[in-house]
Amino acid sequence: MSTTDTDDGTVLLNERTGRYWQLNNTGAHVLRRLLGGQEPAGIAADLADRYGIAPEQAERDVAAVIERLRGSELVIS
Repeated sequence: MSTTDTDDGTVLLNERTGRYWQLNNTGAHVLRRLLGGQEPAGIAADLADRYGIAPEQAERDVAAVIERLRGSELVIS
């Protein structure tokens, strides 16, 4: 996987398939934290604090990003 940051988030290239994916700033934040070894619960807590949203909503949002990344085979764990 190759990544490039943009003004609106991050563009990802799945080097195995040649497909591109774009993440908005929040999705890019989640990806960077995952790649840095942070657990999803910690990422969700950070998002809840940062954006003033309910922790449950942040947990659902992080889970949704992870599922999309898994579905596109950009992350496997």
